[in-house]
Amino acid sequence: MLSRWLGSVLGLFVVACGAADGEATLGERLKGRFYALTEERDAAFEKLNGQPALRSWQQDRRRFFQQQIGAFPGRTPLKARVTGRLQGKGYQIEKVMFESRPRHTVTGNLYLPESKGPHPVILIPCGHSHNGKASGQYQRAAILFAQNGMAAFCYDPIGQGERYQVIDPAGGKTHFEDIPRKLAVPHPTVRHLCTTEHTLIGVGSILLGENVAQYRIWDGMRAIDYLQSRTDIQADKIGCTGNSGGGTLTSYLMALDDRIKAASPGSYLTTFKKLIEIKGPQDAEQNIFGQIAFGMGASDYLIMRAPVPILICASTRDSTFHIEGARKVFEQANRFYSHLGFPERVALNEADVPHGYYLQHREAVARWMHRWLVGRDKVIWEKPRSEWPAEVTDTFLRSLSEPVWTAEQLQCSPAGQVMLLDGERSAFELNADKAKGLTHARRKTWSRFSAQEKREVIRKTIGMKVVAKTRFESSGSPREEESCVITHILMRRTNQITLAAKVYVPTGKVTQHTLLLHDRGIAAEELPLALAKKGHRVVSAELSGIGLTDVPANKRTWAYGRFGLDNQEILTAYLMGDSFVRMRVDDALAWASYFDNRKPDVIAIGEAAIPVLHAAALAPERFGNIKLQKMIRSWNDVVSAPEHYNQLVNAVHGALRHYDLTDLVNLTQAQVTDAADVDWKP
Repeated sequence: MLSRWLGSVLGLFVVACGAADGEATLGERLKGRFYALTEERDAAFEKLNGQPALRSWQQDRRRFFQQQIGAFPGRTPLKARVTGRLQGKGYQIEKVMFESRPRHTVTGNLYLPESKGPHPVILIPCGHSHNGKASGQYQRAAILFAQNGMAAFCYDPIGQGERYQVIDPAGGKTHFEDIPRKLAVPHPTVRHLCTTEHTLIGVGSILLGENVAQYRIWDGMRAIDYLQSRTDIQADKIGCTGNSGGGTLTSYLMALDDRIKAASPGSYLTTFKKLIEIKGPQDAEQNIFGQIAFGMGASDYLIMRAPVPILICASTRDSTFHIEGARKVFEQANRFYSHLGFPERVALNEADVPHGYYLQHREAVARWMHRWLVGRDKVIWEKPRSEWPAEVTDTFLRSLSEPVWTAEQLQCSPAGQVMLLDGERSAFELNADKAKGLTHARRKTWSRFSAQEKREVIRKTIGMKVVAKTRFESSGSPREEESCVITHILMRRTNQITLAAKVYVPTGKVTQHTLLLHDRGIAAEELPLALAKKGHRVVSAELSGIGLTDVPANKRTWAYGRFGLDNQEILTAYLMGDSFVRMRVDDALAWASYFDNRKPDVIAIGEAAIPVLHAAALAPERFGNIKLQKMIRSWNDVVSAPEHYNQLVNAVHGALRHYDLTDLVNLTQAQVTDAADVDWKP
């Protein structure tokens, strides 16, 4: 199965972009390949037959999923403590803190029934609520469970509630410059919204060959460790439910942790095809490297644990996780469960509401968990329908999710943020430690390789393939400038995007041939004109996603200000096991062929620099001197930096396991300048 995935990756990016002559754009070509891969996966699923094939399908995907997110750390002392208690009607809340990793603290609220234990327990990983566990919808779910004899543990993910990883200890100005909407700040030290923090950590995790989801999943697993350590909890009766981003984590946890005996992911499960079609990729933990090329669909999160009882909660008016996709996920899961002989153990609950964890979902989950954890069916109402108004509105339903307790009342840590604890370590610091360990190991191995062996490592790491046959053609009429003639050309390759360039030919003697790859594309004319005046014949060319093939302003998403204009396209490629670096290496090598047998000097600026560095390392015979401007010096800087901009486009999955940018600079003898001018700020 892994070999099939690798084969798909190597043949994958016969895609790129362009809008020349009515051609498909970058996004359209990526989506086309993406849809084809999902259809291949569905066709393979339809052919499943027999118990051995079913079990192999489960095991292959579970093994792949674990491999892609990175190995979990060893279990260390939890150092759990209860920091306070609250008394509610029919339940009690304990404020809990524990360390999922040394000096990496998790905060959560344990809702306990008034009846004598031990109790079944339901783990609630939060969705993307800015205030984490204090969000009203999660409070009310936990209260409902506890009032019906089931304990519930709702905890803050990293980047939410009391667990923001990027804070200003002095309590200075918060930094929501990349978020256009008004949201309440949960603490004066907080700098970013949760999705931004998750993806900032996620970029570093990509370079390590991991996924930020590993932190989120491990926190949940350690929460289960804590719950099983308590005498008032039934260690073998553990459920899990969450909404939106919490639905993501519920899907992940139930797939990988066998201790979960019943689950209900909400407002998350839809087909990847429908997600990409409607909304596009979400933040970092929701994108597993290469899963689409491998053939891992959304329904596989349920299938990995079949026949464990799972209830899908979905909303008919969810604008992100579309109901049609949720129905398809249920259909496939139900078929798999039926093959195993347990069709009653998977179900779909649809509510006619927008995205969210509404009362209709909470009641359905409470009944589901009572059936499978307590062992009997019970009709559970949070608010009996006899008490509803004659006309049910979204405003009324939202009012049923208002908080019961304030964030301050539910606060577990002394100052309201764990990063204010003495010695607390952020996910950025933990990733930086991993990067240091890889650096030490990598240097020993890299130094023993010959130049050719190093190139082979680079080629495998970025998933390089044979460059497609290329042809160039003139476009439009030449125009004359004071010192040169400028001609427009197009580069065409089979099944790939058309890219544009301008050729500047001096009116006098040509003294040098130069390939210029600027992150502003062919619109940047000042530098090529200056070079032409000095006698350079300059080909100022564009790479995929730069210049004419960039994302239009009206297509930009929430993340473009920090994670690049084409962040959606980058993550779509990532889901298929590819990167913009790999795509642009192909582009750079293709542009080099325009010079026939000459070896042009290359100037690469900004986003173009890292792809050109790779291209020069892989094919030194095609290039002369290499000059790189405004390029980061080391990927380690990105891993450890809690503030960086537009570095998602430069990320190669697992690159730091094999080499860093400094290794490529040494290999190519490239000249790197203006590193201080890298865009670390918008």
